[in-house]
Amino acid sequence: MSQATPGRRAGKVLMLLAWAAGLYLATQFFGDWEQRRQNPNQHVTSQHGDGYIEVQLAGNGQGHFVSAGTINGQPVQFMLDTGATDVALPEGVARRLNLSRGAPVSVSTANGRAEGWRTEIATLQLGDIQLHNVRALVVPGFEGNQVLLGMSALKQLEFTQRSGNLLLRQTTK
Repeated sequence: MSQATPGRRAGKVLMLLAWAAGLYLATQFFGDWEQRRQNPNQHVTSQHGDGYIEVQLAGNGQGHFVSAGTINGQPVQFMLDTGATDVALPEGVARRLNLSRGAPVSVSTANGRAEGWRTEIATLQLGDIQLHNVRALVVPGFEGNQVLLGMSALKQLEFTQRSGNLLLRQTTK
């Protein structure tokens, strides 16, 4: 029986560690890349002008406008939806944000009718744009962590879509 020399054995261990480190780094890189593809607006910047605040959002790979923001100071991920009457939150997100349960309502979703409840968001923020006392719905069975930013919020802003970007403007005067 031959025994591996100590140098050969150490070389194999180092090679295995190098491969493991390479796989780990590749996983991290591609995970971050996929996250940026899904939400190219993880760090929202704002422009301030005379009497307005503007936020420009880039569309993601599917043409949706997804962005980081906050509700009552807690981080959330928004998907802008001009087809939604109100801001709509999954029940798990509403629970995490400790939103109060208001009147029950029947809502129409892509999956059919569902029973939800009304709530009000004290402060909703996207970049430096801040909205107060925004009407919202909590929708049980609405999966995921994205909050649909519907017209109850968007009607308070001017918005223009051009070349795959969405410009949101809040008048401050």
